[in-house]
Amino acid sequence: MHPHSIKLMTIITETALEERMCEVLRDLGATGYTITDARGKGSRGVRGAGWSISSNIRIDVVCEQATAESIADHLREHYYRDYAMIMYLSDVDVLRPEKF
Repeated sequence: MHPHSIKLMTIITETALEERMCEVLRDLGATGYTITDARGKGSRGVRGAGWSISSNIRIDVVCEQATAESIADHLREHYYRDYAMIMYLSDVDVLRPEKF
């Protein structure tokens, strides 16, 4: 086993942005992503997963540091002001680095 260190970028945002987020991620170099429904409570109140207008999604992207930084910069500049969104990065080790 030879793990490869890389970044896991997690974005939690409004379901209404899903299509746009997919385009942005592709345009900025993400080779793939995983989207799941998300719910919870934060500064903008309780967000459920049951009603699509007020629900959230969680997007996970495994990518290189430079790609994560490009995505983060773009999302902060274009979406932070008007949408519920948080992002965070984690260091992860992948076992199939050719996938990323």
